[in-house]
Amino acid sequence: MYGPSLRHGIFMAPFHAMTENVALLYQRDFELIEHLDRLGFHEAWIGEHHSAGMETIGSPEVFIAAAAERTKRIRFGTGVVSLPYHNPLMAADRIIQLDNQTRGRVMFGVGPGLLASDAFMLGIEPDVQRDRMAEALDVILRLFRGEVVTAQTDWFTLREAALHLAPYTYPHPEVCVASAVTPSGGRLAGKYGLGMLCVAAGETAGFDALGVNWEIANEVAAEHGNTMDPSRVRLVVGMHLAPTREQARADVRFGLKEQIDYLNNNLPRLVVPDGEDTVDWYVERRTAVIGTPDDAIERIERLQERHGRFGAVLLLGHDWADREQTLRSFDLYARYVMPHFDRTNAARQRSYAWVTRNQAELSGKREAAAENMFRRHEAEWAERGKTSAERPTGGLEATFN
Repeated sequence: MYGPSLRHGIFMAPFHAMTENVALLYQRDFELIEHLDRLGFHEAWIGEHHSAGMETIGSPEVFIAAAAERTKRIRFGTGVVSLPYHNPLMAADRIIQLDNQTRGRVMFGVGPGLLASDAFMLGIEPDVQRDRMAEALDVILRLFRGEVVTAQTDWFTLREAALHLAPYTYPHPEVCVASAVTPSGGRLAGKYGLGMLCVAAGETAGFDALGVNWEIANEVAAEHGNTMDPSRVRLVVGMHLAPTREQARADVRFGLKEQIDYLNNNLPRLVVPDGEDTVDWYVERRTAVIGTPDDAIERIERLQERHGRFGAVLLLGHDWADREQTLRSFDLYARYVMPHFDRTNAARQRSYAWVTRNQAELSGKREAAAENMFRRHEAEWAERGKTSAERPTGGLEATFN
């Protein structure tokens, strides 16, 4: 059997060098999404960030609206809308508008907000962000279901609030909760029967937490009469692919260190020891795949062993390599990694193997048919008193006609 048992996409924060032209970067991000659409990628998740420099998209909804007009098939998710930063009625209304504008190609990813600097500027203490996310999510799901909501919290007020637009997607766009290391995402996903966006699956702590958080989600789901759907789980992994491991490592020297420095500037967690090569250290920790398509396949299969079935692999969007090598990496993934898991080449491979097993018999039949044609021709020429041209002495020429 073959088919799209595993979907493939991109998680685009994005991460861009702070020396580049921002207006041009947006256009290049659009071009990358168009390229992924042509390659057959299934999903693109777009982040929300308001500080720290590298992650340049403040409104995933605005970016998705423009990207959807440039593409045909790829689906878009907010990766994520930081719910504590938004009135839940406004957040819900924007997603339903996008759902209609894209004719059902939008998904709603939600989270508490990652950057402490974003929360600080809004006067929000980090220890209330997860609670506020839960409060907002509950209201948004009620609005999506068509309810009229009156709610009063310490940070938003709704009075007889209702959406005046019906969703394009029935019953409403898919909702996914960000899950990294803590159990908060898994608990919310289980409570409401939502998808999970495992944004740190490629990192050591996030990888180690996969099984635990999935188990928590299933336990909470059972308590609330829900069933978790593995096809709605996405795992985010950093990758850069090249024809050889040596080439891949050489490619990422372009920008990997700059991104590591950026991440550590926000929350020190990838501290390269003095004197060690950044790329070698990163590869040896297995924090990402920097290698060949075979290395990518091995990592995804390892994730499947760890988590069990899941719905999609999302490749982290980054500028580790230059533009040309980055595009080639996605090309290699589409050419070799995607068909491995979709098994779309299984029929071709079975056909080749069948011909190999039966080569002697099939070749014999072909040669016999060619010999029969020669004899018929020579017999006819002899009856007409003509001399046939000399036969080819052998090789392919003897059997092609």
